[in-house]
Amino acid sequence: MSTDTSRAAAARAVPWLSARQQRDWRALVALLMTLPPALDAQLKRDAGVNAFEYHVLAALSEAPARTLVLSDLAELAQGSLSRLSHAITRLEKSGWVERRSCADRGGRRTEARLTDAGLATLEDIAPGHVREARRLVVDVLTPEQLAALGDAARAITAATMAEAPEACRQVSDC
Repeated sequence: MSTDTSRAAAARAVPWLSARQQRDWRALVALLMTLPPALDAQLKRDAGVNAFEYHVLAALSEAPARTLVLSDLAELAQGSLSRLSHAITRLEKSGWVERRSCADRGGRRTEARLTDAGLATLEDIAPGHVREARRLVVDVLTPEQLAALGDAARAITAATMAEAPEACRQVSDC
């Protein structure tokens, strides 16, 4: 069988998207390309942090004693340990987060703790971020649309995380 023939056979085997599926897929791609940068821009403009750093601060604020082991924090913030380490370094320089060893508890892990200054900063940042999230997403959808979007996002995230190789989840931002 020639290479051209095998390529043609492979192309025929692809479950191509219908016109409606393609329209919806393109709408999702447009959302993914426009919403994160818009939210990021608001946070940078108003608070000097990016969206990932904001989510790190928020996750720590909700944790017991405002402290999480870095591997758990990376998972909550949807980032790699490497990306988290860089973010924690920036947040430490601002005095908003402290990094400390968990060696005294029999492990070699490191944890991050949100400082009082970090909590105060988050409390200052959060209202603007919530206003932007409402303006761009929540208030433009009906309650039913928002619920459906949330359901769809959870299903897609679950499928993505189930399919992502463990090495990818731990090392990079795949």
